[in-house]
Amino acid sequence: MKSCTRRLLGLAISTVAVVAVGSAVAGGPCDIYQAAGTPCVAAHSTVRALYAAYSGNLYQVRRASDKTTKDIGLVSTGGVANSAVQDSFCAKTTCTISKIYDQSSKANHLVVTPPGGWLGHGGTEATATAAKIKLNGYPVYGVYTTGSFDTAVGGVGYRNNKTSGVATGDQPEAIYMVMDGKHYNQYCCFDYGNAETDNTDDGSGTMEAVFFGNSTQWGKGSGNGPWVMADLENGLFAGQSFAAPATNISMTSAYVTGMVKGNSGNSWAIKGGDASSGSLATLYTGVRPTGYNPMKKEGAIILGTGGDNSHTGQGTFFEGCMVSGFPSDATDNAVQANIVAAGYGSTTTAIAGVSAPSDPSVSMRSDFRDATTTVAYSLKGSSRVLFRSVDLEGREVARIVDGVVPPGFHEAVWDTRQTHAGVYVLSMEIDGRQVWSGNVLVGR
Repeated sequence: MKSCTRRLLGLAISTVAVVAVGSAVAGGPCDIYQAAGTPCVAAHSTVRALYAAYSGNLYQVRRASDKTTKDIGLVSTGGVANSAVQDSFCAKTTCTISKIYDQSSKANHLVVTPPGGWLGHGGTEATATAAKIKLNGYPVYGVYTTGSFDTAVGGVGYRNNKTSGVATGDQPEAIYMVMDGKHYNQYCCFDYGNAETDNTDDGSGTMEAVFFGNSTQWGKGSGNGPWVMADLENGLFAGQSFAAPATNISMTSAYVTGMVKGNSGNSWAIKGGDASSGSLATLYTGVRPTGYNPMKKEGAIILGTGGDNSHTGQGTFFEGCMVSGFPSDATDNAVQANIVAAGYGSTTTAIAGVSAPSDPSVSMRSDFRDATTTVAYSLKGSSRVLFRSVDLEGREVARIVDGVVPPGFHEAVWDTRQTHAGVYVLSMEIDGRQVWSGNVLVGR
């Protein structure tokens, strides 16, 4: 597939947006939560950094051929997963996802679900290559979970029963996850969030997690689903009861954001929206179901199963956070905008790591259309211009402009159709002085 492109940012002498390579946003969801006074206590993703300054590993894969493992990090600080490392490590064999690292300071990492509850033999690890997508043009992998009614086979699931900082009892918290809107089923339970610490059903209110699917066994939303609901133990709720609230509409987009917020004192909310476009909808807000106040949350973290290790649900997870406190609606909206800007499903070419023009006689802007990258610039006088692209090894890939350019407005166009996917550095020199540079991520 040829790379598709879009306008990303404008450059002027006085204002320049600076973002990380592989990301279209200057910060991450956890930066937004931190600034709002509701910090992340868990931040999991196999596709991108959830803090602008995060430079660690996102996840770990296990190779089937020799059972060795490999940590998968980032293309750059605050950016997207370096999937090329996984591709190289897993070549000629298969891999599973053996660990999902917590990017917060709490070290609440997720590993395969231990035995207990419905999973007498424990869970299984997700196939590492089953959920390949594009994030602003860059290939990344999600966590593809499957379920089974055969307890000997089990289902894909991850869990941490000994966490730090996660809400317990009736303490306030918020949880969101981004998932594949087309991979779901009607069974229990594709969850991410707060659960029991002993792998069993400890009663109503002992968990609080985001669920996605079209289950109607307990509660349901309006229409045919799938719905974002809350797994509170002994029930999936789309609202105050098992009745279908008209406000909890079906989520039918390719990528879905689901959010559950639980406050102290009998107040909670469910939100959902298209993770690639638009804003969040409030699917329910109000008091808790009868028997769920106060909450009795235990503080474990689950992904892909229910709190009692129920393992018949299925779904695909890309990212999610758990926070301490009850974020405002404005904070929820800012997090959703950040998710949308991450470019789920987009095959765009992105530009990042941009420097401001150092020459006051030059003004610049960048533009992306079809398979080209265009940088427009304006000169006050005739100048010798060298504008070129090099790879990360410093080898010249394209010499786009090389010669004397008259005063006025000009556009330098780099056609990337014959360029391999990857990160490249564009730089412009005027009369021998470098005045501008930017990193370009070419997607395919």
